[in-house]
Amino acid sequence: MGTIKLENGKVISDYGKPYIIAELGSNHNGNMDLAKEMIHKAKECGADCVKFQSWTKDTIFSKKVYQDNYFLQDDYRNRTDYTLEEIVDEFSISEDQLYQMAQICKEVGIDFSSSPFSEREVDHLVDTCHAPFVKIASMDLNNYPFLEYVAKKNVPVVLATGLSDLWEIAKAVKTIEDAGNHKIIQLHCISVYPPKFADIHLNNILSLRMMYPDYPIGFSDHSLGVEIPSAAAALGACMIEKHFTLDKEMFGWDHKISADPQELKALVEAAHHVQEALGSTKKTVNTDEMIKRDAFRRSIVAARDLLAGTVLTREDIDFKRPGTGITPGEAENLIGRTLKRDVAYDKMFEKEDLV
Repeated sequence: MGTIKLENGKVISDYGKPYIIAELGSNHNGNMDLAKEMIHKAKECGADCVKFQSWTKDTIFSKKVYQDNYFLQDDYRNRTDYTLEEIVDEFSISEDQLYQMAQICKEVGIDFSSSPFSEREVDHLVDTCHAPFVKIASMDLNNYPFLEYVAKKNVPVVLATGLSDLWEIAKAVKTIEDAGNHKIIQLHCISVYPPKFADIHLNNILSLRMMYPDYPIGFSDHSLGVEIPSAAAALGACMIEKHFTLDKEMFGWDHKISADPQELKALVEAAHHVQEALGSTKKTVNTDEMIKRDAFRRSIVAARDLLAGTVLTREDIDFKRPGTGITPGEAENLIGRTLKRDVAYDKMFEKEDLV
């Protein structure tokens, strides 16, 4: 199974304790006080990392998109009080602000990273903010020159696979490898907000693991609720990414499909419990079960009062708790044997009862 060790010592591994990313994205709405509060709250909820999206209005869209003024969600398509360009500019995070957020994460004790959208943003994220990994958004999986640039930074690359065919994923992985970087974490992802359950195909986690056994496979979730990411943990997902907000009703692109603090805490607990419960493939009987085994299992008892000299038949025996006597598996060894002393009804047989 694939395993990647981050520079901070944390291990990202298939079937290991899932590394939970609270995806802040742009849910801070450009408000750094809100971003700080989200960092603290994500830490309280048990997340391992908070992740931003570092872009400007010049690095994410071309002029044509702004001219079309197409809002990214139907909820905002018909707004007249903002243009798309104004929203993007307002919701972006500057280099200084991103660095400040990285420092706050360090103080709080939670990992920090971001999805950069330009080479300059990659440099700032890795060289200045010292992020332990770089997340590649699904939209950039086929941006092979960009992947090569990121790969040469020689930090782990988290690659979201939404929107992509298998051959595109294969080319992306090879591009990163050819640049000398073999620290790759792939995230199964459906880039629909939210997706239909039938379209999520969590078994793709297993498919990617079979195709890339040397690289850990995780899940980037855009579904509502915590059931689907919990199920991903049951499939051994090494990493689970979930959009995070403090208020689902807040104005912005991703708040409605994001986990609020109550949901994020539930997700973290569920993912950790599921991973712990997976345990080993080796069948064992633990200490607590051993204690219960005698009380729960059955022993062979007399089905009626039996006299010495009786040759035992199947009708003479029954099986009842506790399991501290002769086991039901030894019934054939009793049938046809002769009693050398009386055995009262419901009494457990002992070997000394038999001739």
